[in-house]
Amino acid sequence: MQQDKIKVVIVDDHPLVREGLRKVLAMDDEIVVVDEAGDGQGAINIARKLRPNVILMDINMPGTNGIEATRVIKREQPRIGVIALTIHEDEEYVLELVRAGVSGYVLKDIAPAKLLDTIKTVASGNSVIDPSITNKIFSEINRLSRHRKQRGDWERLTDREMEVLQLMSKGQSNRDIAKHLTISEKTVKNHITNIFRKLQVEDRTQAVLFALKNHLVELQ
Repeated sequence: MQQDKIKVVIVDDHPLVREGLRKVLAMDDEIVVVDEAGDGQGAINIARKLRPNVILMDINMPGTNGIEATRVIKREQPRIGVIALTIHEDEEYVLELVRAGVSGYVLKDIAPAKLLDTIKTVASGNSVIDPSITNKIFSEINRLSRHRKQRGDWERLTDREMEVLQLMSKGQSNRDIAKHLTISEKTVKNHITNIFRKLQVEDRTQAVLFALKNHLVELQ
């Protein structure tokens, strides 16, 4: 029973926020909240013990914050999807979160149905960026990026890899991309591996952000 459900951990230093999130997640039979924590260290401990599918991670918390906790969790258990819960003032942390390995960014005023969809998307291995903070993400990237990537690396992307990257930027899963391009999922995975190598990134979120910043794809 519970094995088939998406196991979620809620991490926020405000008990009322955690309670509200629990009520939202209880609306979906495919999701089960297995535990909650009020700080980053608690999240790390729970992740080690329960190995959830998804962690809803507040960014600003006393002690170990959400960025530090995400970094540790993703290093130890890269399969866990971490969704950062942000407020409008949090855009300064976006690049750090990308480097830490978060799979999604959602605002705390997100609609319940959208949050449930985001959890399912991240649990399936994809990334989600809330459109309402996309501009903040890009402005922060432009402000802080050190342009470490060599231009020649991403200019060597093949036409097919560019197609895959464009579909990734629209949030499509490997299965969706395979269906759209009439190729196998294995071929899609191979293309994505090549894309990561050429862009010098580690996951889909970093790939999409890099592609958008360098105008390789358009977000629609």
